[in-house]
Amino acid sequence: MKVLITGGGTGGHIYPAIAIANKIQSGMKDSQILFVGTKRGLESDLVPKAGYQLKTITVSGFRRKISLDTVKSVGELFKGLQEAASIIKSFKPDIVIGTGGYVCGPVVFVASLMNIKTMIHEQNVIPGVTNKILSKFVNKILISFEESSRYFSNSSKLVTTGNPVRKEFIDFDREVFRNELGIAEDKIVVTSFGGSRGAEKINEVMLDVMKRFNDRKEIIFYHITGEKHYDQMMEKFKNMALSHSANLNILPYVHDMPKLMGASDLIISRSGAITLAEITAMGLPSILIPSPHVTNNHQEHNGRVLEKNGAAVLLLEKDLNDKNIVDLLHLFIRDRQRLVEMSVRSKALAKENATELIYASILKLINE
Repeated sequence: MKVLITGGGTGGHIYPAIAIANKIQSGMKDSQILFVGTKRGLESDLVPKAGYQLKTITVSGFRRKISLDTVKSVGELFKGLQEAASIIKSFKPDIVIGTGGYVCGPVVFVASLMNIKTMIHEQNVIPGVTNKILSKFVNKILISFEESSRYFSNSSKLVTTGNPVRKEFIDFDREVFRNELGIAEDKIVVTSFGGSRGAEKINEVMLDVMKRFNDRKEIIFYHITGEKHYDQMMEKFKNMALSHSANLNILPYVHDMPKLMGASDLIISRSGAITLAEITAMGLPSILIPSPHVTNNHQEHNGRVLEKNGAAVLLLEKDLNDKNIVDLLHLFIRDRQRLVEMSVRSKALAKENATELIYASILKLINE
């Protein structure tokens, strides 16, 4: 089976694509997989590192106001359509799968015009503009949240699968991870981060939070700054007369996130779709701070699903300060059963078999 997968721009589109590819490859040893992305997106780095071939096309997003950039985008769209057609004709895929981002538009659209079976996967509650347009042309639409169904007109195409996550976030041993990190069972471990690149506002607030809990015996902090913010954070840390003590840990980046998250009792983070899939797969309570800088405010809508189900507390960035985080942490320290209840509700939202459901949908569509 030949599978063409297209998605790009951000890790939220690329990591699900790689997870899907890995599942296809393990399920069908003779499968051939080709990725199509752009040179500028993260896919140009992540896809080859995952061991897959990547072809690139020309594409860019449209600005809302008419300008020279809009004219340029139209020109790039036509060029991208031609490049996509050339790749598809050469590769001759049995199915084309789009996981979001502007690059999906021309690739999936051209494939549908060529009567090749097509499928898109939407990670967020509110679909991106590309997937909303493509939904009219594709054979199947895979969604990660039941709440997304209202945004697509053809319900017969919809399959709720969830977001695929690495097996390390599903099969883990909390006790083993805590032992490896030297964490006693009676400690509350808080891991906080603002995405792979970090978030300045979260960094600033968590610095003040950690100052309030310096040398407290019952709680341990691991805060991940993002590499570009680390030096500045450490300078502020030292200026506040703090140091790495038994309960304060500041890190630029963590390569083994399943271990750190698996050893944690509470996550403080953004509410990107893949992060939430990982949090719920591990059954972790969370304080969610949606990024206000994303299209359609989709992180808030993602986070509201967990909040509504009692698995998370959601704080908008405009309301974020050290006091409301500290108040919540004091609440959890006094009433640890609250964390246990949130953990159970988080786990109930997990779709651990998302990758298997996606794979089954691919095979079903191929055989129809």
